[in-house]
Amino acid sequence: MINASEEPNDSIDVDRLVNAVSKITDQLSHVIVGQNNVIEQMLMALLSGGHCLLVGVPGLAKTLMVRTLAETLNLTFSRVQFTPDLLPADITGTDVIQEDRTTGSREFKFLPGPVFAHVVLADEINRTPPKTQAALLEAMQEHQVTASGKRHKLPDPFFVLATQNPIEQEGTYPLPEAQLDRFMFEIFVDYPSEDEEFAIVRRTTTGTVPKIDAVLSEDEILALREFVRDVPVADHIIHYALQLARLTRKQAGEVPEFIRDFVNWGAGPRASQYLILGAKARAVLQGRASVAIEDVQAVAYPVLRHRIMTNFSAEAEGVTTDEIIRRLIELVPADSGKAIAGGKFPPIFKS
Repeated sequence: MINASEEPNDSIDVDRLVNAVSKITDQLSHVIVGQNNVIEQMLMALLSGGHCLLVGVPGLAKTLMVRTLAETLNLTFSRVQFTPDLLPADITGTDVIQEDRTTGSREFKFLPGPVFAHVVLADEINRTPPKTQAALLEAMQEHQVTASGKRHKLPDPFFVLATQNPIEQEGTYPLPEAQLDRFMFEIFVDYPSEDEEFAIVRRTTTGTVPKIDAVLSEDEILALREFVRDVPVADHIIHYALQLARLTRKQAGEVPEFIRDFVNWGAGPRASQYLILGAKARAVLQGRASVAIEDVQAVAYPVLRHRIMTNFSAEAEGVTTDEIIRRLIELVPADSGKAIAGGKFPPIFKS
């Protein structure tokens, strides 16, 4: 087990973490073909204590990926299929009257819902009304459920992965911006390559069922989370992450012209926090005990893409949030030597 109390720059600890992640990806590869970027981002969110929103068309093994990850980590798993008639109590649980046959007395007993699991898959979360969505998102934020005035703690670690279908939007309830902000990453699940699809078809049309071995325990996952948070980050890298997030806010003052043209609302402070946490997780996943600018750039897309609200002009010209993030990464200086006093970057955005 990894000792989270040891110094984060201990190379032995980093090696242990990399070895653990290698075992996880090896077990996942027995079931999942390809999707390496998706798996890496899911692991980064898990090690950072965040939640993920998976966006992809049906049939890309999103459910299988999440269930297999839970099995690999020896965690409890539950899947909730979100539908228009789903009620909040169907997720969180409810109080029922239970009678004691010996005394004849009756009392309320709480029956936990499917949210009481370590890994919860919220399938097609935009198919259910906002009242039910809010019940799940409250559990994500508070890590507890309140019923009849009593608080019920959720298991730890608690990891929510919600899915959305980007094609079919009729009859859906899009998540409000404030609720989208609860998710650390928005991850795009793309079509497999031809070779990957060939391997999928060959593997899934036989009677062979791959065996998955548990790699980590709950305590080890919690220790890894503490270890990731202890990874040191230089001040200029924090300022770089702040610049990426703050320059998406056209109300904040001096911003690039394309932000004024195409963005209604930018990312909030939670984006800056997740940029650094995600960068820490990516650094240790790659065997490094310190964070580099490249780590922040790599997690910028899944962190920012659902926190930038584009306007009609962007939609008309086909400018996506990923394109806006790409332009920001090209524009913000990555060289710490170019930073001026106070850790801020030079005014390069003046016309």
